[in-house]
Amino acid sequence: MTAISLDKERIHRVPTPEGISLPFAVAGVGDRLAAFLLDMLVIVGGTILVWLLALLVALVGLPAVGLSFALLVGFLLWNFYFVHFEIRGGGVTPGKRRMGLRVISRDGGPLTAEAVFARNLMRNLEFYLPLIALLAPGAMLPESPGWGQLLALGWLAVFALMPFFNQDRLRCGDLVAGTLVVKVPKAVLLSDLSDRATVRPAMRPRPTGMPAPPPPPPPAEEFPFTREQLDIYGIHELQVLEDLLRRDDQGTLDGRVLEDVCEKIKLKVGWSADRWQVPVRPFLQAFYRAQRAALEQKMLFGQRRERKRG
Repeated sequence: MTAISLDKERIHRVPTPEGISLPFAVAGVGDRLAAFLLDMLVIVGGTILVWLLALLVALVGLPAVGLSFALLVGFLLWNFYFVHFEIRGGGVTPGKRRMGLRVISRDGGPLTAEAVFARNLMRNLEFYLPLIALLAPGAMLPESPGWGQLLALGWLAVFALMPFFNQDRLRCGDLVAGTLVVKVPKAVLLSDLSDRATVRPAMRPRPTGMPAPPPPPPPAEEFPFTREQLDIYGIHELQVLEDLLRRDDQGTLDGRVLEDVCEKIKLKVGWSADRWQVPVRPFLQAFYRAQRAALEQKMLFGQRRERKRG
């Protein structure tokens, strides 16, 4: 794994299991802090709401039930909020989604539940303990002298400020779990990716009473793919391909990456040998269009597959 600087962004290259090195823009400390504060706002707001509900339950004569409910839900919010959303959302919490961030595995593999648990267990050491030390330093080490409490606070500050000490902005949880927080590129419409050179004529007003002309037939696909070939890959791989095409449009991607991806896809789908030599960019665009259409059709019928078959 290597990391390079590009356009004032930290670009971290992550090798995939297929042997392809994919570039990801590392999330900055400011973006990560903003996402964390948004998530904490949700947690604090949820906690306040839960205690208000507990108060209402207590007012109707069930104080023990209200207290138990508030303690249980509060415990789940403060300890499993990040775990729940990062596992279910593929590394995305509501705060990270708002800031366009995502947690990925640094080795290029899938983000596992074990890694999510590991990175979030370290949050006690990185945030909660330093917060307690700042708000109530005597509560942590009541028997310790002032210099001992100050030393403990400095030790905790090292863990809290760890993202400032490394180029990939890794906190202790990322170091332990082998994860990385990256920026998620904004979604680009399919037409923007595959038909950038197409210029559509200006819309002219249609005379009153004249029926609308029929839509033009779709263009014949130069590289047809079978249903079996399109079933090999899932939503995750489609998003990766979309990101690569976008980066190629922006001029921030090494052309050899697209060549490697093209070769891997042809091998995986069993592309015929007599048509092996194909232009890379048109082939990938055609595969993107066909893959996206196939996945969207499946989702209409309630079928959703995030990743390719093993």
